[in-house]
Amino acid sequence: MHKKQLETLLYSTGGIVALLVVLIAANFIIGVFNLRADLTQGSVYTLSPGTRAILAKLEAPVRLRLYYTQGGEAVPVGLKTFAKRVEDLLKEYQTAGRGKVIVEKFNPEPDSDAEDSAQLDGIEGQLTNAGEKFYLGLSISFLDQKAAIPVLAPDREQLLEYDITRGIAQVGEAKKPVVGVMSALPVMGRSLDPIKRQQPSEPWTVIQELKKIFDVREIKLDAQRIPDEIKVLLVIHPRNLPEETEYAIDQFVLRGGKLVAFVDPYAYFDQQPDLQNPFGGNQAGQSTFYNLFKAWGVDVDMGKVIADLTFASGEGPRLLPTLLSLNTQALNPGDVVTSQVGTLLIPFGGAFKNKLADGLEQTVLAHTSKNSMPVDLIIATLSGEPSTRGFQPSGAEMPLAIRLAGKFYSAFPQGKPKPYAPPRADKKKEESKEEVKAEPQLKQSKEDNTVVLVADADMLADGAAVEVQEVFGQKLVVPRNGNLSFALGLVEQLSGDSALIGLRSRASFTKPLTMVREMEARAQQQYLGKIKELEDSLNQTQENLKKLQSSKAGVTSSILTAEQQAELDNFRRKAAEARVALKQLRKNLRVETDTLQFWTKVVNIGLVPLLVAVAGFLLALARRRRDRRASA
Repeated sequence: MHKKQLETLLYSTGGIVALLVVLIAANFIIGVFNLRADLTQGSVYTLSPGTRAILAKLEAPVRLRLYYTQGGEAVPVGLKTFAKRVEDLLKEYQTAGRGKVIVEKFNPEPDSDAEDSAQLDGIEGQLTNAGEKFYLGLSISFLDQKAAIPVLAPDREQLLEYDITRGIAQVGEAKKPVVGVMSALPVMGRSLDPIKRQQPSEPWTVIQELKKIFDVREIKLDAQRIPDEIKVLLVIHPRNLPEETEYAIDQFVLRGGKLVAFVDPYAYFDQQPDLQNPFGGNQAGQSTFYNLFKAWGVDVDMGKVIADLTFASGEGPRLLPTLLSLNTQALNPGDVVTSQVGTLLIPFGGAFKNKLADGLEQTVLAHTSKNSMPVDLIIATLSGEPSTRGFQPSGAEMPLAIRLAGKFYSAFPQGKPKPYAPPRADKKKEESKEEVKAEPQLKQSKEDNTVVLVADADMLADGAAVEVQEVFGQKLVVPRNGNLSFALGLVEQLSGDSALIGLRSRASFTKPLTMVREMEARAQQQYLGKIKELEDSLNQTQENLKKLQSSKAGVTSSILTAEQQAELDNFRRKAAEARVALKQLRKNLRVETDTLQFWTKVVNIGLVPLLVAVAGFLLALARRRRDRRASA
């Protein structure tokens, strides 16, 4: 071997060895000093400030028991990778807890003590495709309180930090949070009333589910004060709400109470007598907060509902644009409540058009597409072609559900409103005592607070949210959509520690092709535009035919004149051209989508190896030039 080649080999080998030594030393130093750097997009390995705030409040150690069957060969590779990410996240909890978070790992193999422990902790076993049983769940214990996440699933990975932190906050509470429910609808159920001809009914499913988690108490519509023990007030369709009750809600929010309100410009499930109909007809009820909305800078048009052709339900003659079937494109992916809801069904809902008061910030939880518009209440329930006639998209996404956060100011700066009805004589003394004992009015909230507003109340009714089935004589309630999860998630989030409210959902490890969705939305708008042009042309042709027929006074014949035949042929020609244009539009969309997906795969799969190859080639070329110069 030539001397120059031997020196090159020794130098290159020595360089590799030196590089390995440096890497090992750096890894050792970083491990000793516990240094970390999260370089992922969205910081998926970094705990949120809300989690750190809750961990800082722990007065005693909390135990996190991870049950994971590691020896199963039939466990999918993707699930094993997810389990490794769970372990990494738990290490972050242990580090942030500074001795107050103890992480224990168990391998519950069949017929082992670890499997018995998993079942006692409420961890559910799962079956693989091969029929093998495996466990992947988490138990959280604090003193004598215990909570469990029976199954850790990759589909809920974005909410993994929220689920763990919520469990820690729950076990730290001595008793169930108290939730107040106020509604003009029989959401709490009702008993038999022969005088009013009311049949008995059970509580709505959303109330039944709330009672499993919270201490639920009914608050009357004429309440003069919201009790202090109420942590979250859920208001569903506050129809004809007295000002005194609105003032009570105002003071409740200023005291720090959390409010979730479902108002509605067209409550389909609240049919009220139509006072303008002499024959005793019914009309859908309406509800809003007049004074509170004005003070907060919030507005919902009570004379219109939202029609959306992108999220419309049904198709063809049964198309109902005012029955919105929202998917993930309409839901906030960065919010812990809406990121995993999946779908929402909003019947005849309204939209917010806000100019918020100073000190408040808005987060949109659900919105329409740009292919939507407000329509009059009279066509709210129309379907098919009549519901789309004259449709002109607003071109903007309108908020359907929002979260307000910040400092709230009283909607009653002049003080508590007086009742409209004069006081009865036998209650003068009693009311005078109440006035003496009246607490001072709050003008503004001491700390930042949170209020959630939704412009629809029908979505919580059983007719829209669930389907009741009979299975072997037992009533089985099956959710139709994510409406119940949405409502329960809002109450659950606001009832916990205040740090949970701002807890973001973790960034996803997978990135969807959002550009394809945008292309499809643009193509759909063009498609609807072509359809509208065709409809306008048809209407114009019909008008022309009517004019031609009316000009032939006294002539009634089924035979078309030359002018009428020419007008009809002109329309047929335009209709054929429009159909060709629509077909070409759909074809262009498929071509653009396929091309984008192809080049995305090329870049993701081939770009990195290509860059490495080019870098290697350039490095070899530079080294050869250097050797030539050295030999020269």
